[in-house]
Amino acid sequence: MSNYPKQVLDTAQQLQTYIDGGMTITSMDEARSALENIGYYRLRGYCHHLYDNNTKKYRSGTSFSDILSLYHFDTEFSHLLFSMSASIEVSLRVRLAEALLINGDPLAIFDPAYFSDKGYYWKNNGVLCGEIGRSNDVFIKHNFDNHDGLIPVWAAVEVMSFGNLSMTIKNLRSGVGSPAALLLSHYKYKSTKGNDVTPSLQMFSSWTQAVSVLRNMCAHNSRIYNRAINTYLKIPAIDVPQNPTKYNGAYQLILAMKYLRPSDAMWNQFLGDLNVLFQKYSGVIEMKRINFPTDWSNHLTV
Repeated sequence: MSNYPKQVLDTAQQLQTYIDGGMTITSMDEARSALENIGYYRLRGYCHHLYDNNTKKYRSGTSFSDILSLYHFDTEFSHLLFSMSASIEVSLRVRLAEALLINGDPLAIFDPAYFSDKGYYWKNNGVLCGEIGRSNDVFIKHNFDNHDGLIPVWAAVEVMSFGNLSMTIKNLRSGVGSPAALLLSHYKYKSTKGNDVTPSLQMFSSWTQAVSVLRNMCAHNSRIYNRAINTYLKIPAIDVPQNPTKYNGAYQLILAMKYLRPSDAMWNQFLGDLNVLFQKYSGVIEMKRINFPTDWSNHLTV
């Protein structure tokens, strides 16, 4: 096996790299505890934008306490985003089930006639069947024991992952009177002229995919601050920024959450909590590090 080129550093040596880089550490105990409980590598993600690779020094005035505050902001930010994405996921399950039941068929989700790409349907259906087979939920066992293993739509959607849910929606057949049409009717947005517009299935699917990506990042405690998020997202013209960024970040995915919000009341509560969080950490966060434009509140308000 080849030797890895970087030296393994103990806690004391990790602290010394901060000091050598010109970072201010006012409490060695606080810094040591953070390194032992959070980790040097994870905290490095909150330092990148403050470090000059040419001079090998941190920006003047950089303190370890600020880095730790950025980490705590990101953690609270992630918890807030996860909570909202969970509410969206639950609502999507209900509305997808309602849409698939448009013709009164409890087993519609297992009928390829409701889906466009048959190969994609069977691949995605295999994932769903795996989730059903692994489930210990009482409602799944009830159908195993009492209905010869037949699983109705309203039970099947409850064991879907968000990713599986998003892929199922993406593959729905569209058209007048279709399950897709009924589902999309719940998610109208405003045009630049103030008219209600029903999203296309392609646009809607890009929103569900974006929120699925964000939800998984939050669930796995991935860093969100100062991070490009590589997911495709169709944004309505009314919300397209004048100077779009090259890559998507938290802001674009939060826009997708706005479009998929279960209710205005829930969204307004989320925005209130978001504003409180931004105020709490206003001394250390830079809004551009989460892709927020200066007029972000105009676009996120409903």
